[in-house]
Parts: sequence; C-alpha cells; structure tokens
Amino acid sequence: MKRLAALLLLLVALLQPGAAAAHALDPGYLELAPMGGDRWRVAWLVPDVSGRPMPISVSLPDGCDSTPPPEPVFDGRAWATAHVVTCAQGIAGGTIRIEGLEQTRTDTLVRYELAPGDARTERLTPGNPAFTVQADPGRGAILVSYIGLGISHILQGADHLLFVLALLLLIREPRRLLWTITAFTLAHSITLAAASLGWLEMPSAPVEVVIALSIVFLAFELALPPERRDPIAIRCPALVSFGFGLIHGLGFAGALREIGLPRGDIPLALFAFNVGVELGQLLFIGTVLALGALARRLLPFFARNATRLTRVASYGIGSVAAFWVIDRISGF
Repeated sequence: MKRLAALLLLLVALLQPGAAAAHALDPGYLELAPMGGDRWRVAWLVPDVSGRPMPISVSLPDGCDSTPPPEPVFDGRAWATAHVVTCAQGIAGGTIRIEGLEQTRTDTLVRYELAPGDARTERLTPGNPAFTVQADPGRGAILVSYIGLGISHILQGADHLLFVLALLLLIREPRRLLWTITAFTLAHSITLAAASLGWLEMPSAPVEVVIALSIVFLAFELALPPERRDPIAIRCPALVSFGFGLIHGLGFAGALREIGLPRGDIPLALFAFNVGVELGQLLFIGTVLALGALARRLLPFFARNATRLTRVASYGIGSVAAFWVIDRISGF
C-alpha cells in the first residue's frame, strides 16, 4: 500500500488550499425562496475566476420579471448577489437555466421552495444546464437527484477524501482495510442520519476543526515507523476510523442541511444522499488503488523508495490538514 505514495503526492498538491484553479472548479449556488404572493427572493453565488465572476448567469421561468440583479460583491470565496423578482404565474412548470454553464467545468446547485419549508434541490452540470420545475416530483426524480448530490459532495470534499487517502496509505492488509473503510462508512451514516433528522445537534465550526484534526492524527501515525505507532491504531484501525467517522458524518449532515430535504420525502432523500456519498467514496478508493497497481507494474521506482515516499506523503497530508485546523479555528 505504501507504493501508492508518489502518485498520491500529486493528489495532495491538488488539494492544497489556494491552488490556482480551485475557484474555477467551485460550484455555483442559486436559491429561490417564496416571500408570499408572487414574489421570490433570489440569491446567486458565482464562482471566482482570476478575481472576476465566472461568466454564467441565471435565466428564470417565463413570466418572471427580467429586472437585472445588482452588481455582485466578492465575499472572499465567491461573488454574491441577491434581489427580489415577481413571477406572476409562480415557478412551477417553468424552466430554470444557467446560461454559459455549458462552457465551464463546474456545477451549479439550485435550491428552491414552491412553498415555505418545502425545500427541493437540483444539480445542474455543463451537460445539463437547465431543468423544469415540477410541482410534484416523483420519488424516482428525488432518488436520482440526491444520489447525484451525494456523489458530488464527497468528490468535492477534500478533507473527507484526504482522510480516506491516509487510511489507504496506513493500512496494508486488504482485509483490515476493508473492515476499516466499512467502519468509517457505518459511523458517518449513523451521524448523518441522526443530525439530518434533528436527533443530534452540534455547531458546525468545531465539527470542521475535529475533521481536520482527524487527518492530522492519521498523517502523524503515517510518518512514524510501524513499531512506534499508536497501539490502538495498529491493532484496531476500524475502531479509530469508526470514531472519526462519527465526526465526518456530522460534516456531511451540515452540507445536507444547506442543500435541504424535500418535505414528505425526507427518509428517501436522506437514503439517496448517503448512497451517493458511498458511491463517490468507492469511486475514489477504486481510482487510487487502480493507479497504485498500475504504478507498481510500470514504475519500479515506487517499490524501491516506498518507505521514503510514504513519509513524504504523510508530511504533505499533515501540512494541508494542519493549515485547515488553523484556518477553521481562526474562523470561529
């Protein structure tokens, strides 16, 4: 498993905060909230590209007034604007489109309510930049939509992926790795469901700090020789991953609360989102293992320098995670 290290250094570099292309790949976000009558509040967050808003715009359903929104303001991460529109016939049955999205490599999350408290979500992509607002979407549409949102969230969650990456480097035996990943999956599924259903409440800021600390812990263990590592991490890695998985599940739940759950189909949407998270995680693991197997066959350099490269990778992972800890504490 250590032979994956050199390839993973590239992944660590791509996950570094402040990477040049990071903003260009951030998703856009559109929210439509009813204000009573035929008035809707429209909030629009546009990704930043080299200090300017990405050239994408919102096209609302026919019948909504075409008053241009105010100029967006940069909030440190994206360009934000908000205004009120009048849609004389409502938005049900109309088409919402993100103009110019097909020319980008990013997605846009659209959250809307046909009635107060009845949140629904659609994910638009360059290949599918528009959708028709359904008055009563079927369960199949909800299932597909939230599975896609789960996959998108985990693949865009650098901290969760970095944690899994450290597990792949730390655990060599396939059977123990399987049990460890299964324990992580079970744990974050429990807290994701509990927090999303309102049974468990924790502020998001300390949760995000502990998630970053969990990566620091794994990176520290990875940097040590096997005989000096924590006995629990060596003998019972599934127990460690289960404990940290409970915290990671709270992070997933925070994202799901921002997306919103459809009233009347909350269990289905929650199940679909969790399935999407697991599919995305399996996709990441499969890709990393496949690259590692390919490297072992084609590049003997990895096998000869496995221990050294693993230690270098641990320093890279730990540095990124330590930065996140400091950044998230400073943001309290």
